[in-house]
Amino acid sequence: MSTFYDMVVIGSGPAGQKAAIQASKLGKSVALIEKSRETGGSCVYRGTIPSKTLRENALRIKNMRMNAEIANFELNEDLELATLINRLEQVLSAHDTYLSNQLIRNGITLIHGRGRFVSESELELTSVSGDVTSIQSDKFVIATGSYPRHPSHIPIDHENIFDSDSILSMLYLPKSLLVLGSGVIASEYASIFQALGVKVTMIDKYPGPLGFLDNDLTERFVHAFEAMGGTWRGDTQVEEARWNGFDAVEVSCAGGEVIRGEKLLCAAGRLANVRELQIENAGLQLNDRGLISVDESLYTGVANIYAAGDVIGPPSLASASMEQGRRASCNAYDIPIGKMQQTLPAGIYSIPELSSVGLSERQAKDMYPSIIVGRAHFEEIARGQISGIQDGMLKIVCDAEGRKVLGVMIVGEGATELIHIGQMALLSDADVDIFVESIFNFPTLAEAYRVAALDVIEQRP
Repeated sequence: MSTFYDMVVIGSGPAGQKAAIQASKLGKSVALIEKSRETGGSCVYRGTIPSKTLRENALRIKNMRMNAEIANFELNEDLELATLINRLEQVLSAHDTYLSNQLIRNGITLIHGRGRFVSESELELTSVSGDVTSIQSDKFVIATGSYPRHPSHIPIDHENIFDSDSILSMLYLPKSLLVLGSGVIASEYASIFQALGVKVTMIDKYPGPLGFLDNDLTERFVHAFEAMGGTWRGDTQVEEARWNGFDAVEVSCAGGEVIRGEKLLCAAGRLANVRELQIENAGLQLNDRGLISVDESLYTGVANIYAAGDVIGPPSLASASMEQGRRASCNAYDIPIGKMQQTLPAGIYSIPELSSVGLSERQAKDMYPSIIVGRAHFEEIARGQISGIQDGMLKIVCDAEGRKVLGVMIVGEGATELIHIGQMALLSDADVDIFVESIFNFPTLAEAYRVAALDVIEQRP
């Protein structure tokens, strides 16, 4: 026997939650399918929240080391990694309770089980106990997230060679760590573990990390990473990685060099998590990037199936995924909504943080004949001196007249919070003068907006 729901949402991460809630608020009967015991997806249990919890403690430890004259601080040998994520259980429990209550309040049916498409209108569910049931719907939203890509030449065993989902399952803090990759996840974990005192070496084929950001920001990130004791190895082609069976992971590079570390993290991108979903039975297939293709309305092009979140690829931000999920449900029921806002802030929770909104300097130069860029260095801001932030910078990208704000980019502690001031300026189409005419608290890092804006104004033709 089959149960019918107006909408079935597969995956309870940020995109799935918002898709289900929006459909429920439209008066629809909604089933939310989640194969894990908890709700919230990888964002909550293996990604964003655990890594940011570890980051907070890493930052505290880094600051205590900086203030060694005040407190003689040293980490214990053979420190269990779990002790550095000591508040995680409380955070996850509170989050799970909040999400569960939200689903109950909205009358959403939460079903734990593994789903697979039988057709474009039917999903077969297998419960933990092995019971098989069927549910039908004429509206589906696939929001199953992503999983780490495993290159064939990197034998990930989750014991010595880890991926981004398993890295926090290490029992003890290693003495050294090799990080393959230079993207967001690689940069975050590399800097976090280095701040904890682990000897970290980042290795990648590209000349610099975080290639989608401007060089002046990434250079400051590398400088801060190396100042903590880390090593950046760019322009390095990895041919093979292996556990030597005794005491180290060995990475063989083109040219014959071998780099050794106690543990290794492979951060080689992520793929759509639809391995068990049998989307081909619904007439879907993955694109050449291993993701589900959608149009502007989040529609897959098959029957009434929509997709949202990491399963469709970049920007792969929890904030964007939430909005995509909401919009997928609105579009499924022809609820008029405007175009999705493209002025999305990106946050990288490395040490130091990096964040951006709008056009980068590089992108603006490709689009406009001429631009003006204003910069403010945190070491020149009173709060930057007080807080000891030496690698911080905020820059404002403007048009050739030095008036229209095209983008803001920030590196330094607090960047992911500061970026929202720039976001509001872009959304309101404000001139750069607004930053000069506004009064900021003193001393704050937000004053950097005023300094950068004055730099722009001084360069006006």
